[in-house]
Amino acid sequence: MEQRENEMGERDGSTPNGPLGKRETEAVEALAASRDQILQELRKVIVGQEEVIDQLLICLFARGHGILEGVPGLAKTRAINSLAQTLSLSFNRIQFTPDLMPSDITGTEIIEEDKSTGTRQLRFVQGPVFANVVLADEINRTPPKTQAALLEAMQENQVTAAGFTHRLQQPFFVLATQNPIEQEGTYPLPEAQLDRFMFKILVDYPSEEEELRIIELTTSTSDAPLKRVFSSVDIQALQEVVRRVPCADHVMRYAMRLARASRPQSEGAPQFVSDFVSWGAGPRASQFLVLAGKARAILGGRYHVSTEDIRAVAHPVLRHRIVTNFNAEVDGMTSDRVVDLLLMEIPQSETPDLDAVGAGRVLSDG
Repeated sequence: MEQRENEMGERDGSTPNGPLGKRETEAVEALAASRDQILQELRKVIVGQEEVIDQLLICLFARGHGILEGVPGLAKTRAINSLAQTLSLSFNRIQFTPDLMPSDITGTEIIEEDKSTGTRQLRFVQGPVFANVVLADEINRTPPKTQAALLEAMQENQVTAAGFTHRLQQPFFVLATQNPIEQEGTYPLPEAQLDRFMFKILVDYPSEEEELRIIELTTSTSDAPLKRVFSSVDIQALQEVVRRVPCADHVMRYAMRLARASRPQSEGAPQFVSDFVSWGAGPRASQFLVLAGKARAILGGRYHVSTEDIRAVAHPVLRHRIVTNFNAEVDGMTSDRVVDLLLMEIPQSETPDLDAVGAGRVLSDG
């Protein structure tokens, strides 16, 4: 793909909230065509997990960050590394351990001596966070102080050391992994940091045929090289295009209703939310629903966002922002199930006041 940011940025006279310009439309069409090529390349090394890869691409082009949760051995690290190679992005992996320090992530200053003059000065040595794609492997195994070192980088795209600000490479994409079955010696991420992640992506076991194919690939000498589909400049330009994809008012309102309905403190919240949820999704969830919907639309070759796009990204956006209570644990009600009920409860065509929605009907029908 040969489009560049200065080319894609031309609006052809369209307004910021109006339809896409001609060059942007061409960029969207090129991205939709290239999506299949990206998947084709990744299939050389990754078997199955196409929903996971789709969510990673949506997250990347929406300029978000993701957290992947799955048991060991499901190729989470391999998928992220392969995606970075296919998109021509630099990649660094940080193995989070209990003794990891914040400076091990962001970098540190060292004293450097000029041998010719004998003078000494401080020089900043960049940490592994200075890459396009940063894999925070088993992020819940390091203490909160070190986890927090990622907060500024994820939110501000910069690192501050000794009073100086250092800008990160662009595009910048943090992907963290968690193991859901081994909790001894771990430090669960606080809600403030979880909220920085656009998506929480669940990586499940492969099917029988997929697992057989995995065994075949990993026990042979096959090592297929990956072709590069995009450049970092192309990706930055497409991230800008995502922001300019038109989104109708009723679609934005639908995304907002989903987020607001998840809050038990909200007036007119559905009964199942009041019964099973301690804290619901904040305003950032509404923003991420719309941005992810825009990215999904252009990956599908469409130039507008529909409520179906919002519904498709609702689970990865909302599941880690809904905190269930003790009643939910007793009844086996998970945050994903709460999202299921919200999608059943909030109509797509209209978005009436929440107190006009019959919460009991969903539970009785379910």
